[in-house]
Amino acid sequence: MKHFHFLVILSLVCTLGFSVQSQNSKEENAGRQFVNHLAKKEYPKAYSMFDDVMKMSMSQKRLEQVWNVLQNQEGAFKRIDSVHKEVVGAYEAVFVTCLFGKTSVDAKVVFDHAGRVAGLWFLPTQAKAPVSEPPSYANTNLFREKDIVIGTTGWMLPGTLSIPTHTNTPVPAVVLIHGSGPNDRDETVGANKPFRDLAMGLATKGVAVLRFEKRTKQYSKKLTATTITVKEEVIDDAMSAVAKLRSIPGIDAKQIYVLGHSFGGYLAPRIGQDDANIAGLIIVASPARPLEDVVLDQLKYSASFKTNLNATEKAQIEKFQSEVTEIKNLPEQAEPSKMLLGAPVIYWQDLRKYNAIQTAKKLKQPILILQGERDFQVTQTDFQLWKTGLNGRSTVTFKLYPGLNHLLAQGTGKSTPAEYYEKHHVAKVIVDDIASWIMTTNGVSKNAPVSK
Repeated sequence: MKHFHFLVILSLVCTLGFSVQSQNSKEENAGRQFVNHLAKKEYPKAYSMFDDVMKMSMSQKRLEQVWNVLQNQEGAFKRIDSVHKEVVGAYEAVFVTCLFGKTSVDAKVVFDHAGRVAGLWFLPTQAKAPVSEPPSYANTNLFREKDIVIGTTGWMLPGTLSIPTHTNTPVPAVVLIHGSGPNDRDETVGANKPFRDLAMGLATKGVAVLRFEKRTKQYSKKLTATTITVKEEVIDDAMSAVAKLRSIPGIDAKQIYVLGHSFGGYLAPRIGQDDANIAGLIIVASPARPLEDVVLDQLKYSASFKTNLNATEKAQIEKFQSEVTEIKNLPEQAEPSKMLLGAPVIYWQDLRKYNAIQTAKKLKQPILILQGERDFQVTQTDFQLWKTGLNGRSTVTFKLYPGLNHLLAQGTGKSTPAEYYEKHHVAKVIVDDIASWIMTTNGVSKNAPVSK
């Protein structure tokens, strides 16, 4: 679900954002050493630092290819600028800021308790990342973007409002809800910015869009791992964003929609339940099953890239399976500081009380559910569960897209985590269908301009 994920399992459980600062420099030195191995083309040494699950997910050859692609896109590696560390659940996340010929990039190297690399991402360095070109379907003459702040006392979050400028009548608006992990307002994943694409594309078609920094990104050092649930992680800020839109001149306060991507879509029915005045929900590439089941499937998918698993690799899968079982059988009085799949017990206890499909069944709002056929993070299994669970409801629309991956980008062949580092835009058909659905739902005006 949601950053450039080489190891998808860690995109869910290691980047939930429950972190505190740490002063120990051992892992920082190891992170620096890992990047230096890559810079010196010492790929066997870098690969030897991987744990067993990473070795299942990424071969030494693939690691070399990714590093070369990075340099082809961002220029030759020059030097390491800085290193800092955060504790994320049971893991140590080291951020190595690397200077390349064109820009700087953060290598996020995650270490397990044994000091092995358990996850790897390359991320745009905050405030230094170049602005990518807008998608071809975005017409920047038809909308403007302005800074905006949402949130609650102590948790204010910066965001961006993309608002159409080609009409004098109030326009419908959408709040974008991130997938799992400490996402930025663009939901940046490697070279991709799906939320930025959606905002620009929909604003071109006459729909205002509000996107914002996720709380777990903006306040990663402030959040307390043992007390956070999805209410603090997602729900509170989504509700604040909806309320904010209703107060903005030029926005139709009766036509505020919520679009949740991935885990954000899983939580969308809960948001719709909390605010019955939300005009509709758009659920995109979202699981219908409990999060822990999706996590386990993603681990098995990563393992499928290797023909034969050794005993250690099989044991790793069994360990994750054991933690999934423990999550499903958590007692009410479980130790609150205990971490399972990288998240605190209270987080799983809260989610256990929630059923996305059953909650959606009770909603009166119209719902649009979209899914890409090539999505390996949230698969057609979940899409079919949504269809079966909401079968016969005239207010629910389903669409399946051949060739689209989890980031809603077009591709061919078997989807892999590595393709997230290739620059793609959200497919135009997604933007067209969402805009069309909004413009024909609940009597919204249909005279918005059509982009060429």
